[in-house]
Amino acid sequence: MAKTKGRVTLPSEANFLEETKEMMERWGADALRDSDGTKLPQEIKDLDAAVYTTYFVARGHNEFAKEHMEECQQMYLMSRRVTAAGDTVEIPFMEGYFGQQVEPDYVHDCKRWWEVMDRTLGKAVEPDCWDVDKERNVVTVKGAAAFHEYTVSFLVYAIWDPTQMYNHITNDWGDKPHEIPFDVRQPASGAFAKEYLLQWLKDNPDTDVVRFTTFFYHFTLVFNDKAKEKFVDWFGYGATVSVKALEEFEKEYGYRLRPEDIVDNGYYNSTFRVPTRHYLDYMDFIQRFVAKKAKELVDLVHEAGREAMMFLGDNWIGTEPYGTYFPTIGLDAVVGSVGGGATLRLISDIPGVKYTEGRFLPYFFPDTFYEGNDPCVEARENWLGARRALMRKPVDRIGYGGYLSLAYKFPKFVDYIEQVTDEFREIYDNIGNSRPYCGLKVAVLNCWGQIRAWQPFMVAHALWYKQTYSYFGMLESLSGAGVDVVFMSFDDIRKNGIPEDVDVIINAGAAGTAFSGGEQWMDTDIVTKMRKFVYDGGGFVGIGEPSAVLGGGRFFQMADVLGVDKELGFSLSTDKYFNKEMEHHFLKEDRTSEFDFGESVQNVYALAEETEIVEYSDGEVHVSSHAYGKGRGVYLAGLPYSYENTRLLLRSLYYSAGKEKDMKRWYADNPLCEVHAYPETGKYAVVNNSDKPQDTVVYDGAGQPRKLSMEGSQIIWKEI
Repeated sequence: MAKTKGRVTLPSEANFLEETKEMMERWGADALRDSDGTKLPQEIKDLDAAVYTTYFVARGHNEFAKEHMEECQQMYLMSRRVTAAGDTVEIPFMEGYFGQQVEPDYVHDCKRWWEVMDRTLGKAVEPDCWDVDKERNVVTVKGAAAFHEYTVSFLVYAIWDPTQMYNHITNDWGDKPHEIPFDVRQPASGAFAKEYLLQWLKDNPDTDVVRFTTFFYHFTLVFNDKAKEKFVDWFGYGATVSVKALEEFEKEYGYRLRPEDIVDNGYYNSTFRVPTRHYLDYMDFIQRFVAKKAKELVDLVHEAGREAMMFLGDNWIGTEPYGTYFPTIGLDAVVGSVGGGATLRLISDIPGVKYTEGRFLPYFFPDTFYEGNDPCVEARENWLGARRALMRKPVDRIGYGGYLSLAYKFPKFVDYIEQVTDEFREIYDNIGNSRPYCGLKVAVLNCWGQIRAWQPFMVAHALWYKQTYSYFGMLESLSGAGVDVVFMSFDDIRKNGIPEDVDVIINAGAAGTAFSGGEQWMDTDIVTKMRKFVYDGGGFVGIGEPSAVLGGGRFFQMADVLGVDKELGFSLSTDKYFNKEMEHHFLKEDRTSEFDFGESVQNVYALAEETEIVEYSDGEVHVSSHAYGKGRGVYLAGLPYSYENTRLLLRSLYYSAGKEKDMKRWYADNPLCEVHAYPETGKYAVVNNSDKPQDTVVYDGAGQPRKLSMEGSQIIWKEI
């Protein structure tokens, strides 16, 4: 592989000049950056590279924050549940929370802004029936109903930024000051954010790219009294709440939000919850505010002749890169952490910016770079997982973060990343901005639609996923598949119907969640449009508990399309005769190992003899297909990510759409290999996704086969 240069960002630090020069040469870096806990000295800034400087808008300014503690960011938290044993109950509402991170808001009237809930009744307790002991942080409820559960929804001030707190604890920063987050919605803080940036731009003339990390509000991350994570939601709007925000919301929308609209029974409107209209209104309210305020700062950066980059993490809430208002901010670039194919596509698909950058793993921190550990293991897994997605839609740049001095101590790691950076540039140069061949257009249907493109089931940092019913496996498989992927909400179907160019719709996830849809499936308009779509020749792939909500004698509301339903215990008296597994079927033609459904879904049964049962074991269906008019429904009980399951999903998509004869165009019969074609550039690539040698039969765009032997992880480029 030829040695190339550019499109790579390298972290550096003080007292590391000569080593930085060496690493720039070896990795072909053309940009340098600082990290949380490091600063670039002048001698590093003077090197021939663009300089990225991390900029914190709403943290890291303690001198100001300490003078305006009443403008600290706020949150609503819910106490633990306390059961009343008599007519009086005490609720120690701060119990289980970390006092160094949050403290109760006694500045504003507790009776007006807090709420005591009788959880057994699901009703708020009248303010006259409870009092707050501010010395003990205890709420006392009088006239309680014995053996009812009670909670307090209370406002707090956030006095320690949670990301800095995590880094502080992880890296043992000792007496380094706790960074206090302030709220730019408040008058003094809003003015300070602009004034400080103006002066900072003057004081940092060597900065080429201002790397906003990020803007104003952190994703919801609350720690317990042991300084461990208590609640975390990558999408959580909890840290955007303030008395001022609630007052302005009421003035604009004409109704008042309750604490319960934010606390949500203790679920805090996590991304798994089907969003309420009140919560969607609040999200839109915050997004408009964030876009407007962020644009003010970006404009200042541009006026100073610099570029503005947003880190998709930390304080990203309200920016919503796939939302309506994001393009109005005017950012030049977005950078984000890459945990695999899905997070790569999350970054690379973002519209409205000049370029995108992926920060690859591992982070150069001592929790990975320590004696006896091999960081190449994580680096190789991260690169090969993300590379599939790069072949479909590459980011424009890649980079790393942390302490370069740590990584430098691991020569094998340095050697491996040298290969990675060269291979990335080779991929980018061959693909450019061309559109890859897509055999199908696939729509992922959930409650969020495009605003959560590639994001569902991310819980915190880029690698922390909940894989309930293998939603992550589905997204990861799609991220590198030869299909065009869009994201569609139930509201999209109501308003606009199903686009004519969509071949297949996927619905996946656990029953009752925002991803499978819950009560949305009780809307007859949704169900009838979906059925008609399949009947007219479309495909429907259901994974886990698709269309699951109990109603009309069905649990899967698309059971007639799928040909299967789930037994809930209500129809045990009805015999179920259909259990014959098909020996041969398109969905398992190139299967080389046993099916893996992960945690799977139990008690799924076939409804009729015409249901094609592809895998049946333990008395239940795990893979099946069913004809419905001109189209088909395919059911998968689970889809943890693997190369075998990536192939299973691809076959399911083509089979459901009735286009299985078209699948072997730009195709490799070995599931460990894939073919990506770029008609606009006249090139195609055969990729070995494993680190072992592989033999495969490769099919070109005309469906003509030929045998090919590949080295481990190899990419072979050819002219079309």
